Amino acid sequence: MGLAAIFCVISLLALSISSPTTAQTPPAPFLPPSPAPAPAPAPHFVNLTELLSVAGPFHTFLNYLLQTQVIETFQNQANNTKQGITIFVPKESAFASLKKSDLGNLTQDQLRILFLYHAFPKYYSLSDFKNLSNLNSVSTFAGGQYALNITYTFGLISIGSDWANPKITSSVYSTAPVAVYEIDGVLLPLAIFSSDPPLAPAPAPAPEATKTSDITPTQSAIGAAPKSSESSTSGGSSYIASVPLLNCFVFALSGSLMLTM
Repeated sequence: MGLAAIFCVISLLALSISSPTTAQTPPAPFLPPSPAPAPAPAPHFVNLTELLSVAGPFHTFLNYLLQTQVIETFQNQANNTKQGITIFVPKESAFASLKKSDLGNLTQDQLRILFLYHAFPKYYSLSDFKNLSNLNSVSTFAGGQYALNITYTFGLISIGSDWANPKITSSVYSTAPVAVYEIDGVLLPLAIFSSDPPLAPAPAPAPEATKTSDITPTQSAIGAAPKSSESSTSGGSSYIASVPLLNCFVFALSGSLMLTM
């Protein structure tokens, strides 16, 4: 064998030793694409008109909401905002306790403010009221001037306005973003009812004085008159004084008749 052939063999052996065979990487298994995360479910649409018609029913409150178009403000807040809404609905008997003139004398703007006053522009569950009671007041839809005070005492929740302090008597509906709570009184703001509280009972009329006769004195007047035969200072004889004189005249007349007999 020639030297050139031997050199080629040695070179080939050296190359085979110095460069190990590269292992083939197995192909990655086929994986289906991961599904996109499901979108958050949209909040359930709550028809407030239907809810208030069926749940209470709260006909008087709903009629005022429709009359003042406050229902549109509440409905938009309930279904088109992230904050939600909390509504305080007076029961029917709460309106019955008001005098007819209390709401009948209000202007349309005052009525609108009054019923905007019955809701917070945010959803609150019953448990949230415990924290709200630590605040001085919570603004309503009617604005910062028209705020309500929350009192939470051993689970009893009171909603304080200027002229009323009704309590929550039941939870009508409470699923975010809408909460509706029944209260046992109408909320009355001082800015509208600036005089005496509308729920204060009217003072009882004074008893009509009994008119005495100008001719014959009453029995009480006779008993109160002094037992004297003297004439009154007005110049005429008093009733009591005239009685003995009449008796004397009758006695004298009867004596004269006996003498003539």
